Amino acid sequence: MNGLVVRGKTARTILWVLLAAVTLLYGFPFVYLLLTSFKTPLETIAVPATVFGSEFTLENYASALGREGVVASFINSTVTAVLSTVISLVLAVPAAYAITRYRTPGGQVFILVALVCRMVPAIVVGVPLVSLFRDLGIADTSIALAIAHTTLSLPLSIWLMTSFFDAVPDELDEAAKIDGCSRLGALRRVVLPVVSGGVAVTAIFAFLASWNEFLFSLLLTAVRAQTTPIVIANFQTQFGLDWGSMTALAALYSIPVVLLTLVLQRHIVAGLTLGAVKG
Repeated sequence: MNGLVVRGKTARTILWVLLAAVTLLYGFPFVYLLLTSFKTPLETIAVPATVFGSEFTLENYASALGREGVVASFINSTVTAVLSTVISLVLAVPAAYAITRYRTPGGQVFILVALVCRMVPAIVVGVPLVSLFRDLGIADTSIALAIAHTTLSLPLSIWLMTSFFDAVPDELDEAAKIDGCSRLGALRRVVLPVVSGGVAVTAIFAFLASWNEFLFSLLLTAVRAQTTPIVIANFQTQFGLDWGSMTALAALYSIPVVLLTLVLQRHIVAGLTLGAVKG
């Protein structure tokens, strides 16, 4: 018995060591980015590079935030990501609900087409969108960029919401209809509160798809709707890339996503475990 306990503790210790190693390897690039953002401008381009700087300074942050267009790019990124997330949810929720509740052959074909669309390279969609938005007169606007980002997040949003709605028994809808609810009323008053965790998960993925997107932002924006990833990529000096300002702005750009994840953490966990309690 003692031998089993010892082996169990040893296995647990090995598991924790492996988890710590994986976490360290996964998180090291971000930690290195943070440490670099607090180095002096000369140390950020030093060869060989060092992990820790000789002194702690906020000079890179002051330089990054003092550049023209940085604050505006943060606003553009936020507006675009929020619009894209809202559009994705507004379209994905009823589509996924219809697929799971009616279970028609057309619905199965539709969700398969959505998966195929998710596999299409972004550049294939981005190039025609440039001329389309220009003809519509909405080129270089946040709404146009949000629509473009929705083409990336919507297929995944439909797939995620379909899996979450599948975990909700049909009996809940039937009970709501017996109480006088319409189909949409049952969705709004009964089903959506049950899958609120799933909606939070889907919103996170849709928001991240827009927040981190680079190609569409590069193709579809010039000045007015330029997002922060494009601004970061344009940080250059006569001597090359301005690594100090780039890392400082990248660190700041990660803060909203981290805060959003922490705020929605409880809902995310509930959404990820929703399928485990089906029936």
